[in-house]
Amino acid sequence: MTTNSGTGGSETRTLGVGMVGYAFMGRAHSHAWRNVSAFFDLPVRPVLAAIAGRSKERTEAAAASLGWAAVETDWRDLINRDDVQIVDICTPGDSHAEIAIAALEAGKHVLCEKPMANTVEEAVAMTEAAERAAARGVRSMVGFNYRRVPAVAFARRLVAEGRLGELRHVRAQYLQDWIVDPEFPLVWRLQKDKAGSGALGDIGAHIIDTAQFITGRLITGVSAITETFVKERPLAEESAGLSASSGAAATGEVTVDDAALFIGRMEGGMLASFEATRMATGRKNALRIEINGSLGSLAFDFEAMNELWFHDHTLAGAEGGFRRIIVTEPDHPYAGAWWPPGHGLGYDHTFTHEAKDFLEAIANGTDPSPSFAEGLRVQKVLAAVERSAAEGSRWTTVEDVEENA
Repeated sequence: MTTNSGTGGSETRTLGVGMVGYAFMGRAHSHAWRNVSAFFDLPVRPVLAAIAGRSKERTEAAAASLGWAAVETDWRDLINRDDVQIVDICTPGDSHAEIAIAALEAGKHVLCEKPMANTVEEAVAMTEAAERAAARGVRSMVGFNYRRVPAVAFARRLVAEGRLGELRHVRAQYLQDWIVDPEFPLVWRLQKDKAGSGALGDIGAHIIDTAQFITGRLITGVSAITETFVKERPLAEESAGLSASSGAAATGEVTVDDAALFIGRMEGGMLASFEATRMATGRKNALRIEINGSLGSLAFDFEAMNELWFHDHTLAGAEGGFRRIIVTEPDHPYAGAWWPPGHGLGYDHTFTHEAKDFLEAIANGTDPSPSFAEGLRVQKVLAAVERSAAEGSRWTTVEDVEENA
């Protein structure tokens, strides 16, 4: 951590950020680190110290475009830099555990993209490393950015205030259509050794975390089915070149799910249903959740992310039904730092809110959320879903996964 002179002689502490990865998530995170101090009054200011990627040419181009001061081609060199205090992991899941554990052991705070790992065993090791590091004041957090949608955070507040009464039902969906075309290439997200799982881990992890976050209840058991609709795909550009030179067919096997559906129980006896698919034609990023309680209900769809629908069942029937709340008021979570009421926020703001919360936790010496322990819990639910689907939808408890982890 360094200290720079601010206006009027005041001192502003800075934290150097080192990011591993520069693709889609890397761009989103870079935008957040660049902008968070412009909108939130923070006790520390992030500095984009260095970015790491395997290709020097591509990493240098990303650094120039995204505003990073230095480039490394080995994440180990990034961790060892004296000007890096936070390591932000935006790589495929197969490298999360190795990078995160090394960074924590080196005394670096860690923000790790979801899903936290590819296996429960990796997530356990990461959580244990995080607990050891926390004893030395080193913080860690998992990047479940949808928690930071103002409407989702407001939904959590309504539940916590008891506005829904006794919680009974949760139904959650995450619907996308970006791999409907069978000619879409075999990118890393479609390969189990790199991604861990398909729609289940990529987007199913989000609705698992969102449901647990809003309700404050954990998923305890599941019964699941998964499906891979397109089982062979053209190889991605780099692999296709190698296959062509060897005379092999330029296709490869899809080794993850295209869709996952499961029912579940949550603490307190709540019933839950979940659907994650990348084959929902016409749906681009429809993270939806509805929660029903004895006193009311709420519903959210990320494709209308500034809206929360709320039904107050204590009103007379003539006044009943869902009403739309535009979640852009100054007293709504996060919204007051941005634009006047009615001026909507977007996807990128969720990452800025994530950076804000993480920086405040580090500066205040508090444990950020979602912690690695919370990420591990999501990982165990993912494992329970996979096990249930592999065993003919057999009812599988998360406790079963914990005992066999």
